[in-house]
Amino acid sequence: MISSNDFRPGVTIELDGAVWRVVEFLHVKPGKGSAFVRTKLKNVQSGSVVERTFRAGETVPQATLEKRTMQHTYKEGEQFVFMDMETYEEARLNPDQIGDRVKYLTESMEVNVITWNGQVLEVELPNSVVLEVTQTDPGVKGDTATGGTKPAIVSTGAQVMVPLFISIGERIKIDTRNDSYLGRE
Repeated sequence: MISSNDFRPGVTIELDGAVWRVVEFLHVKPGKGSAFVRTKLKNVQSGSVVERTFRAGETVPQATLEKRTMQHTYKEGEQFVFMDMETYEEARLNPDQIGDRVKYLTESMEVNVITWNGQVLEVELPNSVVLEVTQTDPGVKGDTATGGTKPAIVSTGAQVMVPLFISIGERIKIDTRNDSYLGRE
């Protein structure tokens, strides 16, 4: 159990049979009446966001999440096969369980798989990955780093906006959180 006074961004709680992550919180002490905590909660499974108010000091069950380091070994059909790095057990996940960052998943990549009551909630990829550019328009002499950007397709099939001087075959570093170009490798 966790008190509403201990809410911080990133804390996970259980409400109505689901796991919610605190996105924002505000402890309010009005001049008249009792204090309360106004929160913005995000459902970890569905991604929906709700605003909810708790009385100050109200206790709610804290969600106990399990984080395991797993390695993506191969893809079988539509499913991605991961191996637990401690027990060497395999787990198969669907693309919808991994989320939209599946476009950066490569073989032998280590990820954190977060589960609750045996159910996969999310898969955390590294913050940045290095991938090879497989398709982009050719660079033109005179293109500079301060110029514009162009779309490029990387080895996993993801599309990223890159500077004009990037060409096919170059390895680039990409931020997986916001799909942005970070630099060349």
